[in-house]
Amino acid sequence: MGLIGKISSDIAAVRKNDPAAKGTLDVLINHMPLHAIAVYRIVHPFYNAGFHVLPRFLSNLAKFWSGAEMHPGAQIGGGFFIDHGTGVVIGETAEIGNDCVIFHNVTLGGTGKHIGKRHPTVGNNVLIGTGATILGPLNIGNNVKIGAETFIMMKDVPAGATVVGVPGRIVKLNGKKVNLSLKPTKFREK
Repeated sequence: MGLIGKISSDIAAVRKNDPAAKGTLDVLINHMPLHAIAVYRIVHPFYNAGFHVLPRFLSNLAKFWSGAEMHPGAQIGGGFFIDHGTGVVIGETAEIGNDCVIFHNVTLGGTGKHIGKRHPTVGNNVLIGTGATILGPLNIGNNVKIGAETFIMMKDVPAGATVVGVPGRIVKLNGKKVNLSLKPTKFREK
């Protein structure tokens, strides 16, 4: 999927996930997190090509405009939706799959103790609730729901899980109620 395809899928994600969106024109003009995502989509290839200063500067302008801080080195799939971008932080080595939803004040950050891959890898069709903090080079599986204010550090989340709390615990797995601790991440340097 090219640049236009990804931005189109991001617009469709806003239309799908935001009941306040009153049409495509409204989304294009008024959905500030979409503006930050579009800037990310434009600057990401330049960052990957080794041109770091201008992409970082433009990302900072987008952060100022939208409140969402997305490092141009992150890998973000299509159909990405941020609802109320204020306080969203996505680190340089974060990877986010397709069709993911992130609410405000979510951090996909590092612990400060890793070199190389420092940030989370998030699968496809993942929902991350308001204020969740996910730290370190851990893996979040496909079709995961992470509740508001959940804290996860260096613990992998299996596909199909619903995780809540501080520290995060699995309360549903593949639609069945459970009460499970998360497993520590088997860290591997990339």
